[in-house]
Amino acid sequence: MSLWRTKSIEDSIADSLEKGHSLKRTLGTWDLMIMGVAVAVGAGIFSVGAKAAGSYAGPSVTLAFLLAAFTCALAIMCYAEFASAVPVAGSAYTFTYATLGELLAWIIGWDLILEMLTAAAVIAKYWGIYLSTVFDLAGWNVPATINVLGLDVSWGAFVIVAIFTALLVLGTQLSARVASVFTIIKVAIVVFVIVVGAFFINPKNYVPFIPAEVPTSGGDGDVWMQSLFSFMTGAAPAQYGLFGLLAGASLVFFAFIGFDVVATSAEEVKNPQKTLPRGIFAGLAIVTVLYLGVSLVLTGMVPYTVLADDPNASLATAFVAVGAGWAAQVISIGILVGLTTVIMVLLLGLSRVLFAMSRDGLLPRWLSVTSEKRRTPARIQIISGTAVALIAGLTDVGVLEEMINIGTLSAFVLVSIAVVVLRRKRPDLPRAFKVPFSPVLPILSAVLCTWLMLNLTTLTWVRFAVWLAIGFIVYFAYGRRHSVLGIKQRAAAEASHRAPAEAKPLEAKPVD
Repeated sequence: MSLWRTKSIEDSIADSLEKGHSLKRTLGTWDLMIMGVAVAVGAGIFSVGAKAAGSYAGPSVTLAFLLAAFTCALAIMCYAEFASAVPVAGSAYTFTYATLGELLAWIIGWDLILEMLTAAAVIAKYWGIYLSTVFDLAGWNVPATINVLGLDVSWGAFVIVAIFTALLVLGTQLSARVASVFTIIKVAIVVFVIVVGAFFINPKNYVPFIPAEVPTSGGDGDVWMQSLFSFMTGAAPAQYGLFGLLAGASLVFFAFIGFDVVATSAEEVKNPQKTLPRGIFAGLAIVTVLYLGVSLVLTGMVPYTVLADDPNASLATAFVAVGAGWAAQVISIGILVGLTTVIMVLLLGLSRVLFAMSRDGLLPRWLSVTSEKRRTPARIQIISGTAVALIAGLTDVGVLEEMINIGTLSAFVLVSIAVVVLRRKRPDLPRAFKVPFSPVLPILSAVLCTWLMLNLTTLTWVRFAVWLAIGFIVYFAYGRRHSVLGIKQRAAAEASHRAPAEAKPLEAKPVD
């Protein structure tokens, strides 16, 4: 059977009603908006901007955030159109299956697993580290790791992942309510930090707004750590300048990751045709305003060179530099609260993508069984939570950070293309939201996301290629043969071959 076989919209919607493999619709606009803010506003708002300003863009990091936000908005419009037309779990995976075929759907599902698994593990690890920092501020000496059978285990990561895995098993709406409380607290902390930081702004620190390009030191390591674009074009590794601004945008794009995760909950949303677009866009608007505020305060408080000199630069670095070290305590608490909800939403998104792929037979079908009472995919939730806890608690996840970006951006590229394809294939399909100026904006979205991907390091691309190779092995060894769509098509083909023989008319006998 063809690698490009597509699953119809009608079949996807019908599968979402299958008894024992369906989810309960409980989420509203507020829940989705909070979910978007919950997953996007985390440690990134306190640290990624500082790293991008110090190492890549200088004060123009604000423009980097704007470019990343614009790119994210274009992609999210494509997600919103799809989600309003196909309100089924799986997000980009489901959308690609309906338009570009099973193989590409598998690839994008595999990419989403990479994005959410690594993101959840990285953030759970940092949650444990920041928990120890908060304990230190309170005067308690509680180490971030404990030794178990000779292994250093990040106990905090295990605790937070276990708590939210249990909450998600008990019900999505309950988890959303808990996330709402934490999200309101962390947004209040971010606003407080912006307001206080504004009193320390020195306009001279904004000059030059886009620092002149500076070549970086040579060495073998630069081959792997420079962007793929620089590697392909032979450009010397450099920082700052226009390309530094673009590289900064690729880095801070990490801070916008999560809005695609919101789309994975489409099957659990009440009145998804209207609720999903409203919730996603409201969340993106809030997050963008917060990020711009933080980046302006950050680069206005201290020269970008101060951030460049600190390999662990964060918003706290700026406050300490201006003599407001007490703010570092508030920021540490803000980071801990911020990371808490990010972990929950990523665990939710990871389980929903796995759920959709399992229901389609590309992964074992028994994984997608939902509980009768709460209608949550408890099996997948527990398995994915265990995987995240083990990776976060037992490994050094820092090397995987950029893998999160490339997984998300690759999904954005395919969804942007898929919107154009679906418009041509199914112009009759009801859409509560449509991307304006199609196909121009979806194509622009795909181009910008591709450009941001090219600005990720060469080493990240090598790791991404290895992940894809593993994915192809799993698909051809298992998924292709067990695909529900493939099984149906094979059965239909066999039936059509039998039909002519069974329906063959009797030969007329000659009359004497």
